[in-house]
Amino acid sequence: MKSVLMGLAALSVLAACGGGNRDVATRASFMAPSSTLYATGPVQRACLAQDRRAASKARCGCVQAVADRALSAGEQRRGVQAFKDPHKLQVWRQSDRASDNAFWRTWKAFGQDAARQCRAT
Repeated sequence: MKSVLMGLAALSVLAACGGGNRDVATRASFMAPSSTLYATGPVQRACLAQDRRAASKARCGCVQAVADRALSAGEQRRGVQAFKDPHKLQVWRQSDRASDNAFWRTWKAFGQDAARQCRAT
């Protein structure tokens, strides 16, 4: 139960970014002079796509920079599906497939990292 709550808490931070499209572009993360994480890519675009109040360019860029460090390109593409349909995370978490469970653990850890690193943006 604690695992589900932590995963949902991490998803709520990411959900503030909204849902988005699937196309993949070149990603480039970097540290700006102010030490703010920022990058562009599929997670950043998904984050901005629904135009939610909490989804600023800075926050979505930070989430993408964390994604670039923590997730493969394939995991990012799969994670973008969770922006469109958050219920998919629950399906993957409860799945009998090892690959779904592995993705759930990876995505949950990424969400917790993004929440911690992008809180101030």
